[in-house]
Amino acid sequence: MTIQEQPVNFENYQRKDFSSDSDVRWCPGCGDYSILAQMQRVMPAICKEMQIPRENIAFISGIGCSSRFPYYMNTYGFHTIHGRAPTIATGLSLSRPELQVWVITGDGDGLSIGANHLIHALRRNINIKILLFNNRIYGLTKGQYSPTSELGKKTKSSPMGSMETPINPLTTAIVSEATFVARAIATDSKQLQDILLRVAKHKGAAFIEILQNCNVFNDGAFDDYADKSARAERTVTLEHGKPLVFGKDRDKTFTLSPTSAGLGLDIVKMADLPESELIIHNESADHNYLARLLASLDEDDYPVPLGVFRCIDKPRYGELLDDQIKQATLNQGRGVLMDHLRAGDTWQVN
Repeated sequence: MTIQEQPVNFENYQRKDFSSDSDVRWCPGCGDYSILAQMQRVMPAICKEMQIPRENIAFISGIGCSSRFPYYMNTYGFHTIHGRAPTIATGLSLSRPELQVWVITGDGDGLSIGANHLIHALRRNINIKILLFNNRIYGLTKGQYSPTSELGKKTKSSPMGSMETPINPLTTAIVSEATFVARAIATDSKQLQDILLRVAKHKGAAFIEILQNCNVFNDGAFDDYADKSARAERTVTLEHGKPLVFGKDRDKTFTLSPTSAGLGLDIVKMADLPESELIIHNESADHNYLARLLASLDEDDYPVPLGVFRCIDKPRYGELLDDQIKQATLNQGRGVLMDHLRAGDTWQVN
């Protein structure tokens, strides 16, 4: 008997359809709750707009507090090993290109033991969507400093202060040639949903840094600019084709200035700069020096950029691989696995 697939009514998808029956086990007040909520809220729109059935969505995670995420999404998922989520996701995306594959990782999981796998997934432009939850601490193992912890951070594993320069997730993604790079704050629901929807539609390697508060081991790490009351003065929202404007009265912007290292950014009053000299954000520039400048701004001296830094279209590894397989098959015919294994020098052990 042949089982007939039932047509999917994408209009009927609701948030509850993407919420599993597993008890969510994060500390009360953890920023992960907000990220999960926004993902579940935006999923019906993603499926509707892209005509993707829920069964064609998979979440892959590594190890860490964030890595419990697949349990709470009513989709397919895989809780893998420390730092290897991009590797598993790469194999899944290449072998099942019809799937939408999301990677959930943290600053400890993705930028320590997983840094190598993360970089190569980005540079290859694998068709996966990587969400990196950054709370600048190891939460699951109870408060050691992480690759993104600030210099001098005192923790259980650095009682006299961390001596290591922190990794910048955004500049790492940009120099690794990720074709989509963005940053959001976990508690900014509207912006996070908008970025998640854009990530879902992007074809290629997408990377989002989500600033997420760990209220147990690193509480208030981003309060200086993540708090809603401070956001207007302490953040700048990147909008494609629009000038870089910020401030409660939207009266401040940037200007390029020469430095010993090349070019830098200075903060100026809008009134002091002719309209023709305003810096216009261009997320689609292939080699975007401005995106790298914005990603590397010191948050103590500059507003923190949020939004999409880079969004370009480039050939994807999966497509290139398929083309090579088709060409090899055209030239040599379809191979037989056992014939290939027995070809060349072989020996037999009796």
